[in-house]
Amino acid sequence: MKKKRVLLLGYKKNQIANFLRKKNIVVIEYGQKKITSKTFINNFDLIISYGYNKIINEKYLKKLTRPPINLHISYLPYNRGSHPNFWSFVDKTPSGVTIHEINSKVDAGAVIYRKKIKFNLNKGLTFRKTYKILNIEIQKLFMIKFNKIINRTYYLKKTKDIGTFHFIKDLPKNFKSWDTKISEYIR
Repeated sequence: MKKKRVLLLGYKKNQIANFLRKKNIVVIEYGQKKITSKTFINNFDLIISYGYNKIINEKYLKKLTRPPINLHISYLPYNRGSHPNFWSFVDKTPSGVTIHEINSKVDAGAVIYRKKIKFNLNKGLTFRKTYKILNIEIQKLFMIKFNKIINRTYYLKKTKDIGTFHFIKDLPKNFKSWDTKISEYIR
């Protein structure tokens, strides 16, 4: 039987890569390099974007036998785009994690799985701490749902809400540190 091949875009040396290798899957960690060949990306059974800050060219997406998936640390459709963890607190939208199919729009593909995460801000949580928690949660969700994801036996969910979107440049100028206590910043 031919080994499955996964292209992992974005964060390198993470739990997802280790998990896949333990499943005897060939993992190519691509980092933040821009994809420049549709032939290259067609050589994989699954493409995972996790912390990847590039947009995959639509002409490449159209040639794939299955859409890539994105592991996003927001409860989509809220906080699409940049700094989703920050905006969930500032905009008072749900915090969470989402696995979704990638389409030509940013963080707008059909939802595969998502999970709301509640934070108790009275515990002095910082933006950095909640970011770490969300990354642990998205990795756990992926590992729990892995068999359905790799075999594409999941049901897609369309979100009815319009949601929110932010660019990198939207981060306020007065925001100084990810170690800021959230409860203090949002007062």
